[in-house]
Amino acid sequence: MTPKLGIAFTLIGALLLVLSIFTYTKKEKVADIGPFHVSVEKKQPTDWMPYAGGLLFIGGIVLIVTSKRSG
Repeated sequence: MTPKLGIAFTLIGALLLVLSIFTYTKKEKVADIGPFHVSVEKKQPTDWMPYAGGLLFIGGIVLIVTSKRSG
């Protein structure tokens, strides 16, 4: 059970680390006056905390290594 949990933590941590790098573009309506539409594109970073992903990644590796030593 522990190696599977370690692998899951490692994969989730790596995913969080990769996703924290990306930004996405959000289109926001500023004004809508008759036939005229004004919108603005804003870049938004992802809200994942990179250090949480790093902790999960390292914790998963520790779980994998310690389970191989004891088993």
